[in-house]
Amino acid sequence: MSPYCRSFPPPCRPSRSRNRNNHMRKAFDHIGIPTTEPQPGESWVEFSQVWVTNPRYHPQRIEYLRAKTRPEVPPDQVGLWKLWNWPHVAYRVDDLQAALEGEELIFGPFNPGGFGDVVFILKDGVVIEYLQYTDLNHWFGQPNPPGWQPEPFK
Repeated sequence: MSPYCRSFPPPCRPSRSRNRNNHMRKAFDHIGIPTTEPQPGESWVEFSQVWVTNPRYHPQRIEYLRAKTRPEVPPDQVGLWKLWNWPHVAYRVDDLQAALEGEELIFGPFNPGGFGDVVFILKDGVVIEYLQYTDLNHWFGQPNPPGWQPEPFK
C-alpha cells in the first residue's frame, strides 16, 4: 500500500482478489488533467497540496489539477507516478467502501472540499478517482452552474 494512503478497517483494505458480488453503483463525474499552469477559478486542496478547477463549469467536465510542489515519485511506483503525471477518470459512487473492495488504493481517502470523500485507485493501468458525495450542491463552496445535473447512477 502506498505511503500516501491512510489506514482503513479491513473491509476497505485493498486485496488482490476482486469482489465480484460488489453492487456499488457509479456514474461518470469528470476527467482530471495535471497541469503546471495556473487556471481561472482554482480551489485549494490541503490534503493533496493541489489547486483544482471546477469540472462542472467545463463543457467536457474537465478538472485541471496543479500541484503546489510536484512530488518526485519514481516510475517504479506505478500508481503514484501515474497519479501525478497522467489524467484520471473520476466516478461518483454510492458506497466508497464497496468501491474499494479488491482495488489497489494509491491515495486517500480524504475530504477535499466539504462535499464528500475521495480516493484514487489504479485499475487496469488507469488512475480512477472515486467520490462519495455528501453534498452535490457545490464544489469547494462554488455554486453549481445553471442547468448542471449529475450523471445518473448505473
